[in-house]
Amino acid sequence: MSQSKSGFSLKQQLGRGKQIAGMTTTIAGGLRAAQRIGAFKQPPREKLPRYIQAFCRKMAGSFGVQVVAVERVEQHHGLWVSNHVSWMDIPVVGTLSPAFFLSKAEIGDWPIFGKLAHAAGTVFIERGSGDAGTVAAQIATFLTKGFSVMFFPEATTTDGKKIKRIHGTLLQAAIDADVPVRPLVIAYVNKDGTLSEALPYYGKLTMKDSLKKVLDSKDVTAFVLPLEPIDPKGLSKSELTDLLQAHMQEGLAELHSRVLTKVAKV
Repeated sequence: MSQSKSGFSLKQQLGRGKQIAGMTTTIAGGLRAAQRIGAFKQPPREKLPRYIQAFCRKMAGSFGVQVVAVERVEQHHGLWVSNHVSWMDIPVVGTLSPAFFLSKAEIGDWPIFGKLAHAAGTVFIERGSGDAGTVAAQIATFLTKGFSVMFFPEATTTDGKKIKRIHGTLLQAAIDADVPVRPLVIAYVNKDGTLSEALPYYGKLTMKDSLKKVLDSKDVTAFVLPLEPIDPKGLSKSELTDLLQAHMQEGLAELHSRVLTKVAKV
């Protein structure tokens, strides 16, 4: 196989090109769908989850990642949370959860992706005048309107082998809105049953290098396990945080035991 000056084979270059073309097609389709349902003017939040889920599944698929729910993910209201391994987590959990994502307000001004974020009913958080407590209040207001929200409580990405210490400030939103916390856990698994080393985006890895690793990976499946919801009634924020920490650690270990080979278990 011939090699380019950068050291990549023609086969790799063609593979990347095919995936990027698939991603572009998916984005174009998402923009058309948003236009068709009037999402650019006023996102129809009651209708949006099924459109978002279809878009996210196609987006993950364009990178060669299949999303599989180990158990049925019930489409119920709540504050959804997930472990955080990669930028791919967004299309993965978006494929299965009915929740809307959080985003910094400035992302809404980005070309193309900003338009898509608005059309997808993203909850834009104003950070300039407040702190995490103010963000939690904004989320609580949204939750009380009957719409679900998703966020990643580890607040950073990991190698996917364990749950880092979670930050519970935003969990106050579930307490204030009196809605359950609904956790998911994700594992990216190779065809041979080992944890993928290509999908995690953490440490000193740049976005450019991460994108290349994902584009060059083959036959990765994102397994998602929904955990039992946690009722925040009667719990303090600290108690809820500790309970969720233990719940997600146990849940990730359970997921690994079900989808990894014996050699690859962590």
